[in-house]
Amino acid sequence: MNKELLLVGSIPLPTAEKVITTFGPPLGRYLYSMPDGEIGARRWWVVRLSFQVFNNHPDMEVLKRPTRDGDVERITPRNRSDMWTFKVRDGVEQVRFGDPGTRLGFAFDAINSYFVFKTLRDQGLLPPEVRFQVSIPLVNSVIRKSTFTVEGDLERVRPGYEEALKAEMQNIISNIPNQDLAIQFDCSHEVTDVNGGIPGEPMEGAIERNIGQIKRLSSIIPQTVSLGLHLCFGTFGGWPRFAPATLAPTVAFANAAIHAAGRRLDWVNIPTLDITEDSFFAPLADLNYRETRVFLGAIHNNPTLEARLKVAQKYLPKFGLSAYCGFGRLEPDAMAGIIEDHKLAVTIGRKIGIFDQIN
Repeated sequence: MNKELLLVGSIPLPTAEKVITTFGPPLGRYLYSMPDGEIGARRWWVVRLSFQVFNNHPDMEVLKRPTRDGDVERITPRNRSDMWTFKVRDGVEQVRFGDPGTRLGFAFDAINSYFVFKTLRDQGLLPPEVRFQVSIPLVNSVIRKSTFTVEGDLERVRPGYEEALKAEMQNIISNIPNQDLAIQFDCSHEVTDVNGGIPGEPMEGAIERNIGQIKRLSSIIPQTVSLGLHLCFGTFGGWPRFAPATLAPTVAFANAAIHAAGRRLDWVNIPTLDITEDSFFAPLADLNYRETRVFLGAIHNNPTLEARLKVAQKYLPKFGLSAYCGFGRLEPDAMAGIIEDHKLAVTIGRKIGIFDQIN
């Protein structure tokens, strides 16, 4: 795997066709895989599970929902204080999810978007080798204390949710040709946790709290399916949601994930900040990436991009590039500029020699 760019996932355009026809021609030759843009409610990442799945689950009770717009319901929060929260109903020991393989919505969307992807790729809008990318938030990013606030509820919900997520993944793997498929695990809560950002949770033991899910979920993915990992500093409420002083905890988690996967991890995407201090980037030298392609989330603030890449290059000689996260919470008219930012990043990256030899 040696393409220059990674598109993390969400793109605020109305259809998969619009996403691919907009991003495919200018960027496709730089991409290993192409997402469908996480269109519709997936634009809101894990929040959509609150109103699409948890809100109508018989074993869950809504404690708080986003404040109405006047006398009209609102399903997407305005900010972090306006989030959905739930509790497991009294007497329920373990929450289970019905309709395995479709209940969470990932497989339904992926299988339908794949048809659009393949049709447009066959028409030449993408190079023939580009895979279809399905981005899936990890369990702990979905079932977390900020959403399930009652003590003990995480343990009541996480096993059943993981079981449902495995069924979704198996449905995807069964219905999309494996040589065309790339799955990306999205890790925001996990990266926050290992950086000490979860109230009440010590940094000590954070990797162990979060790594088991990667081992269990990776085990069901055939080697013919590509697998990647997107690490994230968060964007809800503005980017970055938190700004660590160093990449050391994030790199430690990446190393643990590469080892725990138990199979080839094709890429890991590591976010960066708009700083040029060596102390921030130096932990990249400790990455044990083996067969894994590293993408740095550095495409932001173009005037400082070259300087930041040169610092990173001291510690990680070769890597690809991405934005810090998806673009789902940006406005559609910003996408033209986003595309130009990515093309400029390729130009700068080639100039300073950060990319592997491109086939």
